[in-house]
Parts: sequence; structure tokens; C-alpha cells
Amino acid sequence: MPRRHLLSTPALLVAGGYLVALAVAAVIALTAGDLGVLSRVTLSVEAGEDVAATWPNVLALVPAGMAVAWALWQGLRGPLAGPPPELDRDTRWLRVALYAAAASWLLFPLMASWPWWAAVLDTVVMSVLVLRFHPVLARDLAHADRVRAVGVVGYGGAAAAALLVVLDVPVPGLLPVICGLAALIWTVLVLRAQRRDGRWQPATVRYGIVSVVLALAAPLIGLLPFGPATLLDAAAVIGGALGMVWLARSAHDLADPRHQPAPHPSTAM
Repeated sequence: MPRRHLLSTPALLVAGGYLVALAVAAVIALTAGDLGVLSRVTLSVEAGEDVAATWPNVLALVPAGMAVAWALWQGLRGPLAGPPPELDRDTRWLRVALYAAAASWLLFPLMASWPWWAAVLDTVVMSVLVLRFHPVLARDLAHADRVRAVGVVGYGGAAAAALLVVLDVPVPGLLPVICGLAALIWTVLVLRAQRRDGRWQPATVRYGIVSVVLALAAPLIGLLPFGPATLLDAAAVIGGALGMVWLARSAHDLADPRHQPAPHPSTAM
């Protein structure tokens, strides 16, 4: 019998409500020839004027919406019900940072555009996550201090670049590339350390791996000379949703009741 999570019912209601909205938007797109509602539900932006409500475009966006629904379910349901294990201070703060990073992903559906402050907030939250991961995973990370430095360069640099844009200061062309590569390397190294650590479920790590693979594949998808016009955007949404699942599940797993230490034989009688 599946084990119950702390917030299963509200998470199911939210994810189910989103799926209903997705189905209605898909029907509108196919019957009225208007991709606007479906694009807003799945991509959080209005469809471009040159993007038609064709079967390929709709079929690309629907899986993206399903990934969003799955992310809502996985993220909002919370950890497994039961007494959580005792967590040290560093681990408690890591859980807070993981939930904050996962919650920042929820800003996308709530905004018609991505304002500068949201971009800065997202990168700052991820920078804090880099710092909070370090003391918890240091034993599983080779050259842990260097890994932390790479993460700070990736997300801290991205935050600085966003502020420079706001201040109308020229941003070096290579800075976004360097920050993106550093953030990607940090994520790969953290996933590797999580896989070695018994506190995270293998499925949690796999979500992170797939999100990284999609991030790497995105440039290749953009170079395809054929396929739906919405394919690249849909892949980005799916990758972001799986990344959110990785963050949320990483926090859930730290409070998994199954991580309680086994009772001593003398007290188990």
C-alpha cells in the first residue's frame, strides 16, 4: 500500500485542477484554432502571432503541461507522513533552501513576463542553496570547497549579471556562458554526491539527471530544421519542472521517516 504524504490531498487538488485547465486549453486550441490559452497555461506566456494551433504544436505543449502537473504533485505533497528523523542545523537550513529554490519555480506561472527582480531573486536563492549544500555534502564531494566556488560563480555571477542589466551597465558577452557552464558543473557534481549519500532516493537523483540532460539538449533542439514551433519551449518547461521536482524531493527525502535509526536490540523487545 502506498505510504501517505503529509499534504497529499491539497497537492492532488492543485495538480488535478491544473490538469483540468490543461485539458480545456487543449480543446480550445484544437476546436477554435487559438493557441493562446494553451500557451499561457503551459509556457506562462502568450503564443507568438506566427505560431499556429496545429496538431504538432498542441502535442508538444500538452506533455509540457503534464510535466508541470506532475511537478506540482511531487512538490506540494510534502514528505512522507510520520515522525521525521532528527536533523542537525546544517541539514535543517538545507531543507529550507531547497524548498525556497523549488518555490521560486512557481513564480513562472504567476507572471506574464519575467521581471528583473524575479531573475535576481531566483539566482540569489540558488546561490544560498549552493552555500547550504556545502556543509551537508562536504564528505561526499571531492574538493568540496572548489565545488562550492563553482556554484557561487554560476549563480552569484548570474545574479550580478541581472543587476548589471538593470543598471544599464554593459555585460560581457561571455559572462552568461561562463555562469551557465559553472551552474551546470555544480549541479552535476552535487547529483553525483547525492547518489553516494544514503539520505536521497535514487528516483530523486534521476529527476535531477534528466533535467540536466534536457538543459544540455536544448541548444540541439533549437537547431532542428523541422518539428513543432513550440518544441524548444516545451522542452525548457519540462526540464524546469523536473528540476523543481529534484529540488522538492531532495528536501522531502531529508525528512523521510524511514531515515530514523534502527532501534537498539535491547529496546526492540
